[in-house]
Amino acid sequence: MTARNELRLLPWSGPEGKPCYLSTNDKGGYMSRLADNIEADQLDAAVILLEHASDTVEDQDANSEDLRRLIGELAGTLRDVLRVAISRGHLMGANEPHRF
Repeated sequence: MTARNELRLLPWSGPEGKPCYLSTNDKGGYMSRLADNIEADQLDAAVILLEHASDTVEDQDANSEDLRRLIGELAGTLRDVLRVAISRGHLMGANEPHRF
């Protein structure tokens, strides 16, 4: 997936929340496939959470604790989706946006 001498941003963080990168020319390798699968899972989770968020916002009985929990889940999922977008954008040669 990465061009020669390029690093792929992985869909997880390392110690202290620092980004992790993969250096490989083998897009079928174990780590590349693992990253692809985790990215797919993260995007699927975002779809499910978006549906849940829509239901929660429409729920007249939702209280402030429900909304706080939802905001926390949305923030984490948005962080994951942004990391996937940055990684895939970089792989396509796009400029990397600001840090997240």
